[in-house]
Amino acid sequence: MGTMYAALLRGINVGGHRKVPMAELRKLLVGLGHGAVRTHLNSGNAVFSSDASDEDTLAAELADALEQRFGFPVACMVRGAEYLRDVRDACPFPTDGVGGKELHVVFCSRPVPAERLASLDAAAYLPEEVRAGDRALYLYTPGGLGTSRLSPALHRPAVLGGIDATSRNWNTVTALVELTRG
Repeated sequence: MGTMYAALLRGINVGGHRKVPMAELRKLLVGLGHGAVRTHLNSGNAVFSSDASDEDTLAAELADALEQRFGFPVACMVRGAEYLRDVRDACPFPTDGVGGKELHVVFCSRPVPAERLASLDAAAYLPEEVRAGDRALYLYTPGGLGTSRLSPALHRPAVLGGIDATSRNWNTVTALVELTRG
């Protein structure tokens, strides 16, 4: 069966732009030789099994296939089931009773240097907060991501410049953990 992975695609199916139908994504993943392919929601989440072990190679192969099929680049991250469980378990914020819109994980292509996060004036964004994890940022936005002042600040070049990043709400994170259980 291989290792279970989640593919996290950034910026597709938003506002009717950069459309990638989930049925096509599933077909594409099967065509790349992956098994147990499923998608979650319509926002670029897929799980699959693979005998390959390099997440970056899997992501690059998927990104290349998506660009060939749809004609536009799609940033992809692939993360294994164990990593996703670790991200869930390491959440520094209380998760009981938290709605999906209040807690997010920003998955990053590489670690965010501590000095970049330190450059943010954390007190200026309260009650919103961000904490660093393993190639992930935990973002608490009690008013939701749509009205967040901290989220746009994180995506400035001084913080995430040169680092690919894609956000998922807590409900999606926990669903991906369950879907990659195998």
